Amino acid sequence: MIRGINRQVIFEEDADRICFMKILDRCKEISGFRLYAFVLMPNHVHLLIEPACETLNTALTRIETRYAMWFNRKYERAGYLFQNRYRSEAVDTNQYFMTVLRYILHNPLKAGLESRPGSYRWSSYFAYERGKGAVTDTQYAIDLFGGRENLMEFLSMNNEDAVMDEEDFDRRLREEQVREKMMQISRCATTAAFQQLDRPLQKEYAAQMYLSGVSLGQISKFTGMSKTTVFKAVKAMKDTDDEEKESVLSEPSLTEGYADSEIVW
Repeated sequence: MIRGINRQVIFEEDADRICFMKILDRCKEISGFRLYAFVLMPNHVHLLIEPACETLNTALTRIETRYAMWFNRKYERAGYLFQNRYRSEAVDTNQYFMTVLRYILHNPLKAGLESRPGSYRWSSYFAYERGKGAVTDTQYAIDLFGGRENLMEFLSMNNEDAVMDEEDFDRRLREEQVREKMMQISRCATTAAFQQLDRPLQKEYAAQMYLSGVSLGQISKFTGMSKTTVFKAVKAMKDTDDEEKESVLSEPSLTEGYADSEIVW
């Protein structure tokens, strides 16, 4: 889940949602991740993603950066758009995959944005109803349920599904959370293991940890790198991001070609 800073609205109108979907589509091509479900709510977005070529953090940072630059330019605002740290958790069983899928696709109904499941355009529900989406990878879930009819029967059920706590969005991280992030990003469970990595990889992973919400001090403590080295690694990554931001600003309208109200995401 990615959420607007201080819970602010991140989609003012449908043109904003179209822009986000086009960015999501482009970033999906770059990162190679599979997108099993999404929903765009007024001040947050839920994504059910399976990373591939890049880490989850790299993929989400690219999505957030591109959309924030576009949104800020359009509405003549400055500063952060998204809360600094996205929220994520592992989906490690088929049963939980089913629960998370339905939870995401029922978000609009539970929030009062639709009167029946599937009537809200800005989610993957309609893609599953049709059997295929322009951005959503539907086949895995369809196969998991043994066919689209079984899947739609499951998605239409009333439920009390609950997944990660949306209220638990604190900036400060506990030690176990830092270890988990280091493991997710670098595949290293200990400081000793991290120190065995090549130096360029250490710097890359340290910068990713910082962007995911870990402080410079915590990174230094858990990786064995000096704060100065971590700071320089973060600055180098931000300089690269600035170059990408300039390319985003020079792009033509991100809503061109996506105005068709019949498109199935």
